[in-house]
Amino acid sequence: MTFTKAFPKRIAKSNFPQWMDITLSDEEEREIESKAKQESIRLFSECIEDAKKIMESSRLKPFQSNLVDIAITLFDKRASHVVFWKESKCREKFDKLH
Repeated sequence: MTFTKAFPKRIAKSNFPQWMDITLSDEEEREIESKAKQESIRLFSECIEDAKKIMESSRLKPFQSNLVDIAITLFDKRASHVVFWKESKCREKFDKLH
């Protein structure tokens, strides 16, 4: 499914913007999804390491489930979502047009 984002375009002598749809090509969308996936894997690995440090410094018992729960919480806080990347790419394309 093609990703589309609408941006307001100012029109001379009008108080209302005209909305312009920017669509990503299939190739752009796949590239962004691939980058987001790689970044998510890297980020989750970093979160696991940080969770280990938190458990050690807090003297928590090293149960695997606790480690994963802490890592997931950190990941949720830090993760950049695919939609954000796609919207950013659409904004970039819109800005080039104007």
